[in-house]
Amino acid sequence: MYFVTLTDVERIQWSAVTQGKKASMRISNSHLQQLTIFTTVLTGGGIGTMYYLLQKNFAESDYHRLALQELEACPVAMESLGAPPLKVHNIHLTDRYNHVDKHTAQIKIPVTGIKTGGYLYTSSLRDPNTNRWNLKQAVLKLREGNVIDLLNPPSTTAQTQAAEHTDSVDIGRWH
Repeated sequence: MYFVTLTDVERIQWSAVTQGKKASMRISNSHLQQLTIFTTVLTGGGIGTMYYLLQKNFAESDYHRLALQELEACPVAMESLGAPPLKVHNIHLTDRYNHVDKHTAQIKIPVTGIKTGGYLYTSSLRDPNTNRWNLKQAVLKLREGNVIDLLNPPSTTAQTQAAEHTDSVDIGRWH
């Protein structure tokens, strides 16, 4: 396979001009189609790889792990979902609630069980001295509208009062 460099193109044009001929460079449609297909496949593969790596970084992060541990340790939340088995889905990367920087992490993790699903809203802060993440808020909001504060969980008998218990939890105004 031969690649044309800019100097080769200039040389061809100059020799054509000096000989009084019009310089033209033709590329066949099949070559353009091959180039388009190759570029599309390469771009799609790159985007897919980037999406996979971002999801993997979220799933392996301490703030993600801490939130899921709180969920799994709360029998009221697990019973409400119908878990185990607990299915943790990929984070929606375009969701405006998801925000992570060096010192804070706010993420909305989609989860489902056998009975229902919902979102686990979490907020974590990084301790500057130890460089470790500390979970500050973990709230499960179910599809039916029930809200369970995982850091102050209701007892099993008070499950019906869970929505009233979390009136002070603000999940609608996160940055």
